[in-house]
Amino acid sequence: MNRIAIVDDSDINLTLLSALVRRFGDCEPLLFQDSPKGLAWCTDNLPDLVVVDYMMPDLDGWDVYQQIKADENTRHIPVIVITAKAQPIDRVLGLHIVKVDDYISKPFHPQELLDSIERVLTKSQTEEQT
Repeated sequence: MNRIAIVDDSDINLTLLSALVRRFGDCEPLLFQDSPKGLAWCTDNLPDLVVVDYMMPDLDGWDVYQQIKADENTRHIPVIVITAKAQPIDRVLGLHIVKVDDYISKPFHPQELLDSIERVLTKSQTEEQT
């Protein structure tokens, strides 16, 4: 079973994202409304994927991403960033400069997230085998 950490400061978003992840199938969503606690859990428990909201208090999504990628023990964990920042330049920065595993702009269709999870997990598992 794939463990997917979902970090978002909104109860509504956590509920929605959790329901979507459960629809994906063989996945267990682990929910964190507090980004420092979510990051600490990821560091200690090494989930298969992190889905993180960009705009949050304390640590924003980029901070969470950067700290995951800066740690030798967690840098292999793929990260999908969900954000209301929908300008093309934001997507280019996220995917090609910062190099998040995927960048999804709000509002998004539920299938878009499911497709992203499948793509990112498949890529990660393929890379682990090589």
